Amino acid sequence: MAKFSFKKGDTVEIIAGDDKGTKAEVIAVMPKKNKVIVQGCKIAKKAVKPTEENPKGGFVNKEMPIDVSNVRKVEA
Repeated sequence: MAKFSFKKGDTVEIIAGDDKGTKAEVIAVMPKKNKVIVQGCKIAKKAVKPTEENPKGGFVNKEMPIDVSNVRKVEA
């Protein structure tokens, strides 16, 4: 397995996709899947069932994983 060059807290720039050009912080890293989750990028609307914490249920905006090939590390 190749060395993974990203870690939580790194600043990255999205180089492909809808959020191209966006600079943000890495929230989570998934080296086995070769993906990262970037704060505020690739937002998806997910349906949520009612629970005790959220009695109404409804929709939640959630960041989805982005492939590592679509992200570039930015030196801060």
